[in-house]
Amino acid sequence: MKPRHKEVAVPEEMPQAGQCASINAVLSRIGDKWTILTVMLLAKGPRRFSELKREIGGVSQRMLTLTLRNLERDGLVTRTVYPTIPPRVEYELTRVGHSLRIPVEELGQWAFANLDTIAQARAEFDGRRQEGEGG
Repeated sequence: MKPRHKEVAVPEEMPQAGQCASINAVLSRIGDKWTILTVMLLAKGPRRFSELKREIGGVSQRMLTLTLRNLERDGLVTRTVYPTIPPRVEYELTRVGHSLRIPVEELGQWAFANLDTIAQARAEFDGRRQEGEGG
């Protein structure tokens, strides 16, 4: 088996040491599965909490609350409270949140397009490990 190497483009300007922690925090937030699902649903328009919870499926109330709060804190989502009885609350993507929609959709399309290839690679890797080749 030949080793494989793929050329990777390196940005001309690398982040400074202090920026790495900030970039890591942002990537951790937007790379979270609940964030991705929430952004995809809010891309279709404003949603109430109960709508989001129902449409996402499998997310706990606490996790959705934390996700929305963090997205609001990062300026990706706005929370609007309407003075009705009971109060109605809607969540909506901000301009920055909408700009995240494009790379999130592309990442989702990439994942969907490569599901079979990744599944095959995992099976091959797991098979080698069972044969004692892995470490």
